[in-house]
Amino acid sequence: MADPARLFDLTGKVACVTGASAGLGRRAASLLAVAGAEVVGVARRKDALQDWQSETGARAAIVAHDVSQRDTLPDLARLVAEPFGPPDIVVHAAGINRREPADDVTPEGWDITLGLNLATPFFLSQHLVGAMKKKRWGRILNFASLQTFRAFPDGIAYGASKGGIAQLTRAMAEAWSPHGINANAIGPGFFRTELTAPVFNDPERAARNAAATCIGRNGEVEDIDGPLLFLASPASDYVTGQVLMVDGGFTAR
Repeated sequence: MADPARLFDLTGKVACVTGASAGLGRRAASLLAVAGAEVVGVARRKDALQDWQSETGARAAIVAHDVSQRDTLPDLARLVAEPFGPPDIVVHAAGINRREPADDVTPEGWDITLGLNLATPFFLSQHLVGAMKKKRWGRILNFASLQTFRAFPDGIAYGASKGGIAQLTRAMAEAWSPHGINANAIGPGFFRTELTAPVFNDPERAARNAAATCIGRNGEVEDIDGPLLFLASPASDYVTGQVLMVDGGFTAR
């Protein structure tokens, strides 16, 4: 019988979390450190990263970097390996939602959204899986969305990127799980973060979203802890290519 504590223990593992300066990315970075991993937080805002690092302590390192710049991702892969060694776990939490009506979406805006939300998780992972293959153990965690499965107003580019995340996750699993690297995605419902501020700034809309779940409330940041730790840890050794919706049952109705 497996020891439940060891199933979720990340001692000796190195994690890289993009979007670690705020929201669910920051929560993920803090959680993995509490679980025993040494964590490199990546984001553009160095001051916010330093604040997270001071909270987290010796298990935390930071790299201030714009992950949307695809040509710099080889450099980023090198930088995140410097503090603790090559990552065993990568969490792709960085993202953008421009909330534009379909008629107003420009080629530039489309490319920005698809680039950060869909291309960056693939190409950064591509630069990191080599070290995971040598260890024959790794975890890739992508961030899906309600819009992976549902169409929302003013979300055509964002929805396209998050729909793509589901297939990207399956394709990553097909390519890399034979080498011991599991790829899965978490699909948060409505959580109060910087990215969802426009939703929560409208109390009536927030209440409607809560009522649309099976549980009857919107998400709190701590609701992401268990699912994320499961997918990052040895507890999920036989789980790959999946999208785990953490949405209070919103997509079940």
